[in-house]
Amino acid sequence: MGKTFLTGYAHAVEARTPAEAEERVEELPDWLRGFAYEGAGMGLAMLDGLPFGRSDNVSRFLATPVGTRYQYLAYVGIGWAMARLPRFRWPKPTSLDPVLAPLVLDGYGFHQAYFHTARYVDAQYQDPKFPWPGGPHGDYANHAIDQGIGRASWFVRGTDPVLVADLVDSFPAARRDDLWSGIGLAATYAGGGDDPAAAERDLRTLVARAGDHRGNLAQGSAFAAHARVRAGIVPAHSVLATRVLCGMTPQEAAGLADECRPDHRAGGDKPAYEIWRQRLADALVTTEV
Repeated sequence: MGKTFLTGYAHAVEARTPAEAEERVEELPDWLRGFAYEGAGMGLAMLDGLPFGRSDNVSRFLATPVGTRYQYLAYVGIGWAMARLPRFRWPKPTSLDPVLAPLVLDGYGFHQAYFHTARYVDAQYQDPKFPWPGGPHGDYANHAIDQGIGRASWFVRGTDPVLVADLVDSFPAARRDDLWSGIGLAATYAGGGDDPAAAERDLRTLVARAGDHRGNLAQGSAFAAHARVRAGIVPAHSVLATRVLCGMTPQEAAGLADECRPDHRAGGDKPAYEIWRQRLADALVTTEV
């Protein structure tokens, strides 16, 4: 998966057009392409952040049919780029979908947890004044970053459900909802071991250890299912994970996610993305798992 991410990054920065990058990525095994498009999102955002050349590489890609199918992964890739770019080169929040913009911070959090594990995972660092995206919901940034840290934790702890759960338990209680959400997403989208029986046991261990956070775990799984269904490629490990964590098929989980999604006008004291997550978690927690 890591190699595929880097391959997608390379295709994006080397290509002359989004179509050329897409042509090369589409040659990869189908279930891995999402990781390549995540890398491509990072590559295109890095190009946009350079002081020369075009600054619309991401927007041109997202305007294509494949960019629409892999929008979530591309947004996460933008967050990876933000971790490598100076802050004055970060994208303007207004250039992104107002509901999905926090996915960028998820990508940022994954990067920081994966490459700066001692600080962000072991020392549990948070920037109390994270500057992006700002605005009335600026204090939500650390929640979205924690979702990325949770997603990275699935890999940092080697997809071992006991080690992953022990890690989450070491964090303050107020951060665990977001961490479990990221874990559910990673376990569903990327999977774990190759043996289906062992994988199912691991997933059931996650459900048991999540406890009161089971709805958040399921919500992350449903988001992963939504991304898989949207791309039209649903591998067997995602089918298994959605069944165990959500109690339904990936298509049913994706449909429920669509039903729960607010429009961009959703306001109040929470961003639309968080309203979406909470609605979906509440709907899923009543499902028998």
